[in-house]
Amino acid sequence: MTQIYNAPNAAPSSIGTQFNTHYWDRKSLIDIAEKMVFSPLADVRWMPMHYGKELKVYYYVPLLDDRNVNDQGIDASGVAIVDGNLYGSSKDTGAITARMPTLNEEGGRVNRVGFTRIERSGTLSEYGFFADFTKDSFTFDTDSDLYGHMSREMLTGANKITEDLLQLDLLAAAGTVVFTGTATSDATMTGEGADASVVTYQDLKKLGIVLDDNLTPKNTKMIKGSRMTDTLTINSARLMYVGSELTITLENMVDGLGNPAFIPVRKYADATNVMTGELGSIADFRIIVVPDMMRFEGAGAAVGTNPGYSETGGNYDIFPMLVVGSESFATVGLQSSGKKKGKQKFSIIVKKPGPEMATIDDPYGKIGFSSISFWHGFIALRPERLALVKTLAGE
Repeated sequence: MTQIYNAPNAAPSSIGTQFNTHYWDRKSLIDIAEKMVFSPLADVRWMPMHYGKELKVYYYVPLLDDRNVNDQGIDASGVAIVDGNLYGSSKDTGAITARMPTLNEEGGRVNRVGFTRIERSGTLSEYGFFADFTKDSFTFDTDSDLYGHMSREMLTGANKITEDLLQLDLLAAAGTVVFTGTATSDATMTGEGADASVVTYQDLKKLGIVLDDNLTPKNTKMIKGSRMTDTLTINSARLMYVGSELTITLENMVDGLGNPAFIPVRKYADATNVMTGELGSIADFRIIVVPDMMRFEGAGAAVGTNPGYSETGGNYDIFPMLVVGSESFATVGLQSSGKKKGKQKFSIIVKKPGPEMATIDDPYGKIGFSSISFWHGFIALRPERLALVKTLAGE
């Protein structure tokens, strides 16, 4: 009887070893989709082929905004003004009244305005790694699912790298930064003195006001499906991502009246969609604990007498609390072409051991490999909607 597949204790297959990689790769992709934290929050821009590695987009500044500075301004009396945004972002009643675009009976060439657009850009970079293996490792290894495990770990590793790249981009792109205590910079953040650099309820309330002024929505759209579909909308709060080191600090936080400020997720879980890792709510923020949240080790002030905060190399460690507002950033992927319909996140190549792998360095063709590569790019569309609270945390 001719053996088609290599069954245990059977004659060799007449058509060669069965080596179906697609099942494992697909299953692993579905598994790792559930572990993504920041990627589902992104808008996606695709770079067409043959257009270089830099993608540029325009952000058009609203008329009534201080960033809309241009030389087109003419006021209601026909006199040129410094900029063409009427009263810009001013909240002063006197300034607003004086700049209102009134018209008289004759009209005339008055109240001219202009518009400004800001260029945002993102650059694509390619990343990848590989692992090699021998024919004997699959023939004699006691784990019959060895390739499946290797495939899963490679895809999990690639996903972790993309998440780390994105987290680094978000931390660097935050346009709203709050220093806690009396600190005004990383170098002045300290755990000593009467006002240590530790986050308080007042810090979060002030941040909420700043984000309100920046027109940051209180709803967040995220992609929860394994195929980058099935959008979920989180309403009436902004998402704040923190490391597990801050759990005790946040749970013990009190408001301005001395009452507990922290609301555990179990008290509102039935009334809303609960995020993976959601700890609870404080003020206008829903707190998401990210076990792999990065920190700035040794970036704070020099340690004198440490009352119990984390430090590295004689300086205090700084822990970020990251707020990601809706539509604040986009990731950049490479648009596929040809017979590949759709957009691929990872490119996977598998070459099994065999005669076709024989070379002068491996004349017996006993070594194969599996490689994975991917592109990553980032654009901060509205950096003012990305906020960062910097705080110390206990050891």
